Amino acid sequence: MDELGCAAIDKGTNQPNKFLDPKSSESKLPRYSNGLRDDFIQVQYLKAILGYWSEAKNNPVSNTYGGRMIDLSNAYVWAWDARPYPTFRNLKSQWSNCENYARGHWLNGRSGSRTLALVVNEICHGAGVTDIDTSRLYGVVRGYAIEQVSDARSALQPLMLRYGFDAIERDGVLRFQMRNGQRAITLDQEHLALSSDIEAGIEHRREAEAEMTGRVRLRFVQSDGDHDIVAEEAVLPDTRTHSVSVNEMPLSMTRAEGRQTAERWLSEARVSRETVRFALPPSLGHIGAGDVVSLDEGGHGARFRIDRLEQAEMQLADAVRIEPGMYAPSDLPADLASTKPFVAPVPVLPVFMDLPLITGSEVPHAPYLAVSADLWPGSAAVYSAVNDEDYNLQEVISAQAVIGFTQSPLRRAGVEVWDDGAPLRVRLVDGFLESRPRDALLNGANLAAIGDGTPGNWELFQFASAELVGQGTYALSGRLRGQLGTASVMPDTWPEGSTFDFLDERVFQTGLLRSERQVAKHYRIGPGTRAYDDPSFLHQVHAFDGNGLRPYAPVHVKSAKIGAGGEISWIRRTRLDGYGWDGFDVPLGEETESYLVKIRINGSVIREQVTSEPRWTYPSTMKAADGVTGTYEVDVAQISASYGAVPAARLLVG
Repeated sequence: MDELGCAAIDKGTNQPNKFLDPKSSESKLPRYSNGLRDDFIQVQYLKAILGYWSEAKNNPVSNTYGGRMIDLSNAYVWAWDARPYPTFRNLKSQWSNCENYARGHWLNGRSGSRTLALVVNEICHGAGVTDIDTSRLYGVVRGYAIEQVSDARSALQPLMLRYGFDAIERDGVLRFQMRNGQRAITLDQEHLALSSDIEAGIEHRREAEAEMTGRVRLRFVQSDGDHDIVAEEAVLPDTRTHSVSVNEMPLSMTRAEGRQTAERWLSEARVSRETVRFALPPSLGHIGAGDVVSLDEGGHGARFRIDRLEQAEMQLADAVRIEPGMYAPSDLPADLASTKPFVAPVPVLPVFMDLPLITGSEVPHAPYLAVSADLWPGSAAVYSAVNDEDYNLQEVISAQAVIGFTQSPLRRAGVEVWDDGAPLRVRLVDGFLESRPRDALLNGANLAAIGDGTPGNWELFQFASAELVGQGTYALSGRLRGQLGTASVMPDTWPEGSTFDFLDERVFQTGLLRSERQVAKHYRIGPGTRAYDDPSFLHQVHAFDGNGLRPYAPVHVKSAKIGAGGEISWIRRTRLDGYGWDGFDVPLGEETESYLVKIRINGSVIREQVTSEPRWTYPSTMKAADGVTGTYEVDVAQISASYGAVPAARLLVG
């Protein structure tokens, strides 16, 4: 008695140790079982076994060791599975014995169910009705929601419709019994009373077929899954019936149970078109509403359920036709429920990037956000707020970006020329990279960002070769450095451990407003299936300059002597439409053409000058006033009315 259990199968108590498993030589139905799922018999078995041995008279104390004959504290019910429910029930790709669950010994997903009798008892007692008898109720309730305050009748009605039982008053006791057509009382026509209201001994009626519903649709909460609202439908084979009866129930049940319920309703509707009316003599006064009678007419006995009794000098009974077979559960396949994959509450890796314009079609002031994780939760949610409260959902990112960290340093290289130096090793969190021809790079392929992880410090570069050198590790070579005006932020060396981000459609541009530039905002980023206050969410505070508005640094800065002075000249670049060859010059890209020129000696600025042309004269008198007698530095930056005057190009003049 240290192990007990019963399969949730019809007549499982006949042989509780039997179970269905095609891979086992012990696979067998219990004796006389029809093989249908029956969770109620499993409950009754446990109540019988544990209840019996819990009574002291059945489980006496030993005179030898002072304990009960059977130690129920060490009696274990077979079986509680360590695999999580309902994933184990539905994930056939992972576990091949998922199909065995429906009619197996498992308690997972069943231990929380209540018997129908207990639920009816609780509703009645809550309404103050205690003289009740629920011993004839059969079934388990997987879940039931009483959605509004109402009387007991309203609360019981959905249960009566679903499980098919009636409430009958007998001798001051409210008796509940299944509407299954069993225990019929046989009535001979000669034993019936004669009434002036009934022409013959039995008056038959039959409703027109046009008045009945030909299609029943039932909406309910699906059990053994994610509690989705689903619908099952039953249709008569007669195509002439078009009316549809739609019903909703706040009950949890399997799809098979939903179909069985809809089919029973439809069968009841068709059979109950036939009604009878007859009179009962006082000798049959014990027959009441809810009883099933079998009327013997012409050698065959049709069954009717009495729905109404009219008391007079005799009882006038109105009854509807029933067929016991329509209350028997049908052998329907146990459909697997749809379940969402489990998402572990692990943090994600968000990377904000305040980047220059890439194609020109982006929002210039809005930063980019790339998100990755190991393991990827399926989606990532981005919440933002001005303060660390009252967050609003900004975006749900469904695509995992390709993010990694460098495992080798990347040294400074020339711009707009091929960098064939040592390969850059990158270890990815997840994803993959691929090599592309060098011609494809000239059309924008394999664009990536490398930086220190802060939003504004990113160099954009491209790579032609991506060689897989280890698990998730690539060696990138054949590079184009300082792309899209980012040469100005290229350091002497990007150290090992720098952040790498592959820029493709999986990198998301945030919806930052232009008025929110340089304003600190709070962000909470985490798995999309969880709330922003979940511990897995990361909290970050960032302010963005809007580097898409930043002008490029001028190039080809030159100095020419003019007497004791000199002239500084340069060529401007543009962040918009700068790759065309049709015009005489690249588009300006700013509201006005303006440059800031700075003269430095030993790092100190001694003069600043604004000019509207890509040249500036530094006369000898001005040099003398500035105290410039030898080498000096010249910084030249294009001015943007929105962004300012960085970055700058620098020239050392000797």
